[in-house]
Amino acid sequence: MLQVKHMMLTNVITTSPNMSVKQTIKTLYEKHIGCVVVIDNNKKCIGIFTERDAIRLVAENVQLDQSLDNVMTKNIITLQEDTSINEARKIISTHKVRHLPVVNKKGELKGLLSVRGILDQFFGINSQNY
Repeated sequence: MLQVKHMMLTNVITTSPNMSVKQTIKTLYEKHIGCVVVIDNNKKCIGIFTERDAIRLVAENVQLDQSLDNVMTKNIITLQEDTSINEARKIISTHKVRHLPVVNKKGELKGLLSVRGILDQFFGINSQNY
């Protein structure tokens, strides 16, 4: 059975909740990524900030000099490494998300499952080149 650990990214870009929204958006742009996972000092996943969040904030004319803690998604859905890809697909579809942090039993970040990453692996392409 194909599991999340077989398809997750392990080089996840993370930040602290104190990072400014503007700097985080700059990171999304410079790294050509769709999300940044927000972690605490113990590597526990406490939030996520996605390109959709960035678009929403700009559209709502929100001040970008404030910290991520004020605007990040805090009630995030996470997966365990041994979750099946089929179960992950159901979660992605049900919750209409494109990025799912992968955590261990202690809640520490271990990786990231992204829709783009799944498509890249299934089709053998690197969408970061597009």
